[in-house]
Formats: sequence, C-alpha cells, structure tokens
Amino acid sequence: MGIQELLSRFGERYLLALLTTYRLTASAFALALLLGIAVTVLRVSPIRPLRAAAELYVQIFRNIPGASLLILLVYALPYLEVVLSYYAAVLIATTLIPSAFCSEYLMSGVNTIGAGQIEAARSLGMTFLQIVRTVVLPQAVRSSVLPMTNLLVATMLTTALASQVPLNPTDLTGIVSYINTHAVGGVTAFLISAVLYCTTAVILGQLGSRIDRKVRVLR
Repeated sequence: MGIQELLSRFGERYLLALLTTYRLTASAFALALLLGIAVTVLRVSPIRPLRAAAELYVQIFRNIPGASLLILLVYALPYLEVVLSYYAAVLIATTLIPSAFCSEYLMSGVNTIGAGQIEAARSLGMTFLQIVRTVVLPQAVRSSVLPMTNLLVATMLTTALASQVPLNPTDLTGIVSYINTHAVGGVTAFLISAVLYCTTAVILGQLGSRIDRKVRVLR
C-alpha cells in the first residue's frame, strides 16, 4: 500500500495518533519537570536523609527500562488492589523516568553556580528555600535548556510505550500496529510515523536552540 493510499484511508487516525502523542508528551514532560525540580531541591538540601532518598530515586528511575515499569504499573499493581487506567499508567511511566534525568540535568546546572553567590545569599540572611528559589533554580534551569530540549524529545519517544497497551486513541507507534492489523501497510506505515517523529524532533530542537541563545548564562 502506497503513502497516498495510506493517508487517504488512515489519515484521520494518524492525526489522532499525533495529537495523542503530543498530549502525552506535554503532560509527561510538565510533570517530569516539576518532579525533577522537587527531587533536585531534595538533593541539595542540608538534610542528609532527604538527599539520600532523592539520590536513590534518581538511581532507580534512571536505570529502569520503561517497558518494565509499565508492566509493573499495569499488571503488578492490581495484585495490590491498585488499578490504573491505561492512560494513567503510560503517563506515570513516561513521567517517572524523565524526571530522574531532569534532576541530573538540573544538578549539572547547579554545579555551574559559583560558591560565592551562595555565600553572598547566606550573608544577606536568606533561608535555604529562598536561596534555592531565587539564586539556584533560575540559573540551573537557564543552563539546562539544551539538555531539557533533548529530554523533551526523549519523552516524546518514550510515549511509544502507549503502543504496548490498548490505548484509544493510540499513539504514533500504536497506529502502525492498527494499520497492519486492518490492512497491509508494511514498511510505509512505519515510515509515515517515523517522519512525523523526526519532524517534531527537529522543530523542538530548533526551538530549544533559540531559547538557549536568549537565556544562556554567560560566564
């Protein structure tokens, strides 16, 4: 089946799949960013148990395969009488893993901040949370724009986990299985999804580069 025939027959489903991928990506990345910031604050806190817990969180979710985490959420949690919808399970899986990497990128930004700035803030009588909110996080985020852009693209690709569960409407990866179940899409069906993924990634990369040039911390 050619590209034109595929698009004429399944074009609307491709559009729904693209929108589902975008919705999952936006939701997961926003939650991962918030969670990553919270974990980073704990990692730089003066309370040692909190630092240890945050480091453990990062090590776990940075190294666990996404498919394994999704299997635990969908098939293991019901044994504990916790039943999640497929969408919620995919959203959680695509949030927890990127949040660990988000914290790592923010920590790299934190390490670029001079100790003199922290000491100056302390000398002004600022509390730990005030220092984090006004001195540390703003500079860490500005220094991490490009890594965060890469993380956004990676989060979009991670949403392909949705193809492993009966999500409706499905995502860009799941639509390929749907097409090949109802017709003979073959490699062409994969090609269309790949082009949509690549086009989105290029656009996000360009936007990230522009934002980085505007907010980069010059040292």
